[in-house]
Amino acid sequence: MPAEQLTLLVREFFDLRPYGLIQMLDLLHPIYKETAAYGHFGREHFPWEKTDKAALLRDAAGLK
Repeated sequence: MPAEQLTLLVREFFDLRPYGLIQMLDLLHPIYKETAAYGHFGREHFPWEKTDKAALLRDAAGLK
């Protein structure tokens, strides 16, 4: 997939404005203490680990 097409899909499905990021990642409810131990990646309960838009992106890109 060309980078330009991926860029368009990301812009269509993700609100990357500051407000959108705050909402998407639930940043108004700080959980920073919990992320300080054992890192903040790979733990499914954090909002940035959600893959709920994967199917939408796949369909929009015309992928299987």
